[in-house]
Amino acid sequence: MIEQIIPKEMQAFYDTFHFAPAVKDGDHLRCSGMLGFDAKGKCPSEPESQFTLAFNNLKVLLNEAGVSFENIVEMTTFHVSLNEHMTTFTKVKDQFIKDPFPAWTAIGISELAIPGALVEIRVTARL
Repeated sequence: MIEQIIPKEMQAFYDTFHFAPAVKDGDHLRCSGMLGFDAKGKCPSEPESQFTLAFNNLKVLLNEAGVSFENIVEMTTFHVSLNEHMTTFTKVKDQFIKDPFPAWTAIGISELAIPGALVEIRVTARL
């Protein structure tokens, strides 16, 4: 059976868009993409602030499931303006994700679900 992980901060997304922020699937936690939104659901225009918020939102989700960044085995990131922001994104990522690093695929895209969003971070973590 799959167990949904829905932190209270993300309940509105579950209710409105009908998706679980994460699910426990056997020995893994599969996380939906996390955006860099604040408590009002807005993404700041400044990339470094937005990327930090995205990782902080991911941290809330991981903690709710009882794991941390060290448990991540795979990460896929979706970027608006991939080449323009990759240096800044990597700098922020390295504050949260340490060696040994997980597998990572970065994909450039044209837009995300929230206006102004620059990145979405999806991970799989070992439970």
